[in-house]
Amino acid sequence: MISKKQEYTVSKNELGKMPLFPEGMLFGAATSAYQIEGHVGDDGRGASIWDVFAHKRGRIYNNENGDQACEHYTRFKNDVSIMSRIGLDAYRFSISWPRILPEGRGAVNRKGLDFYDRLVDELLIAGIRPFATLFHWDFPYQLYRENGGFEKRSTARYFADYAEIVADKLGDRVKDWITLNEPWVHSTLGYILGTHAPGKKTPIYWGRTVHNQLLAHAMAMERIKAASPASRVGITLNISPPHPAGNAAINKSVVGIADQFQNRVFLDPLFKGEYPEQLMRKLSLFWPDVSDEDMALISRPMNFLGINLYSRSRVFYAPWVPFLGAWLKQNRMPNKEYIKNGVRYTSMGWEVYPEALYETLINIRDNYGNVPVFVTENGAAYTDEPIDYRVHDDARVQFLYEYINQAARAAEEGCDLRGYFVWSLMDNFEWAEGYRKQFGIVHVDFETQRRTIKDSGYWYKDLILSNKR
Repeated sequence: MISKKQEYTVSKNELGKMPLFPEGMLFGAATSAYQIEGHVGDDGRGASIWDVFAHKRGRIYNNENGDQACEHYTRFKNDVSIMSRIGLDAYRFSISWPRILPEGRGAVNRKGLDFYDRLVDELLIAGIRPFATLFHWDFPYQLYRENGGFEKRSTARYFADYAEIVADKLGDRVKDWITLNEPWVHSTLGYILGTHAPGKKTPIYWGRTVHNQLLAHAMAMERIKAASPASRVGITLNISPPHPAGNAAINKSVVGIADQFQNRVFLDPLFKGEYPEQLMRKLSLFWPDVSDEDMALISRPMNFLGINLYSRSRVFYAPWVPFLGAWLKQNRMPNKEYIKNGVRYTSMGWEVYPEALYETLINIRDNYGNVPVFVTENGAAYTDEPIDYRVHDDARVQFLYEYINQAARAAEEGCDLRGYFVWSLMDNFEWAEGYRKQFGIVHVDFETQRRTIKDSGYWYKDLILSNKR
């Protein structure tokens, strides 16, 4: 159920003129399967590594999990109607690999495919363009047990098989595909820090997971194009421009290697057919064998690049960090909304730094061939509570206004920006943070599953209408 109270529009006098984009710009919202679907054991869905990880005590805030989440699996029609009320042009969702292939390979679960079939039809009836992401971290647990995850090269072939199955089913209607979401996060938080599934702390696997995810992307792109030649295929990377911490020369000296580790390790092979040379020298003992054929496959042209961006990274000289000698962290405060010395922080503790989006888009324009770009995630977590069926999230409105203005600035200066997706459509299970971090432009009461469009959702609607011409 959603509130029918009067819709709210933020005063343009308060925030200035709405940013305007080139004609054809898409405005959407994004979600991911494990974070919203719930019904994890229903209709033949297999377990994912996140199902297992989230049920290990102490892994997730308050020992929460995605078993129920937003119950989008049964409430998707209502959620699409909310998208229509906001006026979204497009919706970026992810497909649960274990809902399609419960064991990650082998027999197809037709009920799982049918769910996404119905979702796509509902979106198209509403005039909303579907963007399907094939992997948003919920790797099939059975395949992980039997074969390993992306630390195994053979996983790339299994992922391509899965991509082909989904494209065969949906490719007549879905024309925009994202192979992988944030492969750096899956590699780094899942295999070095252990704070994401599968929860490993084995840095020697990091290079393998990087390379094999890139192979999986390339193989999947081939299969999607074969099944649906008119499809447009890309990958989504989390990008965070590195800035030295303070003015110390020693910190400035390690910005380059930090950029290679966090950003260029994926950008360079995709667009230049090579890994960053300095990074490879430092990590050569742990990097898998890479053939010329691999790099030729990985660097085949994509239709677009997806960028997820929230803030910048601060870089410190860190001689205690093996091989790299650098440490990156977002300029942050401890898990709360905070203002210090005029700098704002979200409830994740992340610095509000809108110029990071402009810098990243210009970097793509100048150094990677000005490939078509979609901002596939951007948004902010703040603490929200409905009052009389209204959610006054002024801080989020301000955040979106400032970041979207930086995107418009980059587009005006020639960046080939095609679309922007706010993260996220609705409050959801936010990985290791459980349900305490609220990113949505739609509030969800997880006890009643009541949805309430926040003021930020109505502001976003106003932005979308302002760009219709």
